[in-house]
Amino acid sequence: MTPPEFLPITDADVPGAIALWERCGTLRPWNPPEQDIADYRAHPTSDMLVAHDTGRVVATVGVGHDGHRGFVYYVATDPDMRGRGLGRAAMDAAEAWLAARGVKKLQLLVRETNLPVIGFYQRLGYEDGQCRLMQKWLDPERDRLFREATGGH
Repeated sequence: MTPPEFLPITDADVPGAIALWERCGTLRPWNPPEQDIADYRAHPTSDMLVAHDTGRVVATVGVGHDGHRGFVYYVATDPDMRGRGLGRAAMDAAEAWLAARGVKKLQLLVRETNLPVIGFYQRLGYEDGQCRLMQKWLDPERDRLFREATGGH
């Protein structure tokens, strides 16, 4: 398969991206996807990139940076198209997007229980950064949704 082109998400792509995330189990109740997409699109240091096949969204990657480090989120590929290089192409697109903006380092978060995805990133050259993620919700509604869904953590 020829690697697909990843382009910034358009209004027409939003329903397809959300449907893909639903199929992939990427969505979380405390992260409303429409709002997350709008947030990516509203800031010059982030974007949501999508790839299409026969007119439908088959892969996504959210990318952004703080001027020093880049991050990716919402890396998702159509489950029916796994093993065709879409995940690698999504990460290549994110890395290229960040490199074009002078970002020197890319970091990402993976749930420790998601061993297949950890293996995928390791095969791409990513390694455990030996850091602990700590968080604090600044939005009370998202904090409430997070605590309801996770029992507090």
